[in-house]
Amino acid sequence: MSSISSLFGYILNFIYEIVNNYGLAIIIFSVLLKLILLPLSIKQQKTMQKTTKLQGKIRDIQEKYKNDQMKMNQEMMDLYKRENLSPFSGCLTSIIQIILLFAMFGLVRSPLTYMKKIDTNMINNYVEEIRQEAGEDSISRNYPQISILKYVNNNKTQDDPLYINMNFFGLDLSNIPQENWKDWTVYIIPVLYVLTTMISMKITTKMTQVNTKDKNIIEIKNENNDNNEENKDKQKEPEVPDMTAQMNKSMSWFMPIMSVSISIIAPLGLALYWLVNNILMIAERLILNKILKSGEED
Repeated sequence: MSSISSLFGYILNFIYEIVNNYGLAIIIFSVLLKLILLPLSIKQQKTMQKTTKLQGKIRDIQEKYKNDQMKMNQEMMDLYKRENLSPFSGCLTSIIQIILLFAMFGLVRSPLTYMKKIDTNMINNYVEEIRQEAGEDSISRNYPQISILKYVNNNKTQDDPLYINMNFFGLDLSNIPQENWKDWTVYIIPVLYVLTTMISMKITTKMTQVNTKDKNIIEIKNENNDNNEENKDKQKEPEVPDMTAQMNKSMSWFMPIMSVSISIIAPLGLALYWLVNNILMIAERLILNKILKSGEED
């Protein structure tokens, strides 16, 4: 994971040298990363729409083999194979997000190592200097490099090789909510992240429901009137839950919960990255859904 953090550090520092602001550099970095991952996002969106349209066939399989779990799973796998879909495709994005999460956490935790490429001996010398001048408590056990940045930003000049401009619209992105809990400003970015996460999940759920509703309307129009009563009886029967859908839903909840937990104990730079990523994800899903839907209508 450190190799990915180091690579991200090179890119982030290159952007920082141009804009001279840590927060702005993170925003630009987030946009670039989203553009790089755009092909994967398009594939995921197509897979999500295609999976939604298969819900009718999935329900038929679940109903037909509701008393034979092994046969049901086999038929489901055969269906996904015929449609050239992977039942775990929704988890791939979540796995990539977890990798990016830990890589970015390492980067914002140790920006002097991964971003500024400062030698370890130089970092250790600064730690000892700060301890002698400001006391033992001035160095955080979990985030010593963040403590160095705070000291340098407050006592050194911008020409210092360890200086990073952490001021972002009045917010200090080196602050950690857990350690600066008395400062109400440390909660602004995490709260915005939570709100955008809820909006993103609501949009995804609504898109899935709309696509499912459209598919059901088409199926109903194609049915014979003689089968209406039979279909009504089937709808009244309890449906067997789709294991793949449940897995994807669990993963969609797991990532935000884990991210919020980490954002409380990590520097605000990480929460800013997630916030920007959420905003970009919302825009991306709305735009891609409109484009892909209009493409199907054509």
